[in-house]
Amino acid sequence: MRILIIGAGIAGPVTALSLEAAGFKDIVIAERSEQIRGLGVGVNLLPHAVREFTELGIVDRIAALGVEPNTLSYFNRQGQQIWSEPRGRAAGYEWPQLSVHRGRLQVELNELVKERLGDIYRLGHKLVDVQGNTAVFELPDGSREEITADVIVAADGIHSAARKLHFPAEGEPIWSGLTLWRGTAVVEPVLDGTTMIMVGDAEQKFVAYPLSGVDEHGKQRINFIAERRVEGSADADWNREVDREPIAQHFEGWSYDWLDIPAIIRDAEELLEYPMVDRDALPEWTFGNLALLGDAAHAMYPNGSNGGSQATLDARTFAYHLATEPTIEAALQAYEDARRPACTRLLELTRQTGPERVMQIARERAPEGFAHVHDVISQEELEAIAADYKIAAGFHPDSLNARSSLNA
Repeated sequence: MRILIIGAGIAGPVTALSLEAAGFKDIVIAERSEQIRGLGVGVNLLPHAVREFTELGIVDRIAALGVEPNTLSYFNRQGQQIWSEPRGRAAGYEWPQLSVHRGRLQVELNELVKERLGDIYRLGHKLVDVQGNTAVFELPDGSREEITADVIVAADGIHSAARKLHFPAEGEPIWSGLTLWRGTAVVEPVLDGTTMIMVGDAEQKFVAYPLSGVDEHGKQRINFIAERRVEGSADADWNREVDREPIAQHFEGWSYDWLDIPAIIRDAEELLEYPMVDRDALPEWTFGNLALLGDAAHAMYPNGSNGGSQATLDARTFAYHLATEPTIEAALQAYEDARRPACTRLLELTRQTGPERVMQIARERAPEGFAHVHDVISQEELEAIAADYKIAAGFHPDSLNARSSLNA
């Protein structure tokens, strides 16, 4: 059986590795770019994704790229703590949460594919059509090439060409009205140096988490996201580097004895601008022998740090069913039945700000701050918001630790 994967971001190589582990060897990855470059800044891999990397036998390689955060804490604009919870193994999971640089992760995953499957890449291949078992690509010189496969997996991201073939009237991704400025900086550790922090609310917030341990100078590299609602429309350029100073000025006054947000933004090694966008849920993900996977199927807001993790679950679930169902048709349907309803619910929750909803509630009920958080939000309400999101995202510790393996 020949399997064609379109896209070499995160979802594509994880799908290839999952298929290889399930016994499939005739795999081709077609990538639009002429070279594989690690793009993006930080990404969190939640325990349900790290479990899959563990069962693929690659977790040590991935863990070496970053660090293991132990705590997640939410704060209001005054720097007062709203909610804090342990993460990863500190929360009772059998697997950690990992914070890594997305570009390094992408490069490492594709290197692992080459080690296990050889050079299976067709670079500079822009998908223009799929006709039955044949995908048609445009090459850099304007010529076209056809690749025939028994199964086609479209892991080609939020601007998926394969998705557009089946939903041509969908249009561009939907902008939330929020703009993200993402970067990295080398700073003194925030709090204990192992905590992921979120400060603010649905209109403006700052997120930061470590990407490395503390060095000999007492500093560590962090990833940060500065987010703010702005006027206008989404810019099509998702990787434009911008001047630090205007963004830092948006956060003037957001300085506390434990965190200086404007200083971190001004110290950024790089600062890239992104619109916060997603896509509506789809009524179907599979079409004959073609399946959408990752952001091509369910692009969602980063609330809850779930994009890469859900793509990993897609990949593992797809490979499992392709290896265990009697026909390709049955396998693709089983994959969709297992993943689409869950991702539809998760997309809905991210539009409600996911577990970050505690920050918005605090803003609405106590815009000037509070004497004690439980005067504003009860412990029971805080716990319910956190638990509901973990259940929807598939990483509540009780269910994840008990779930059967996706190894075929």
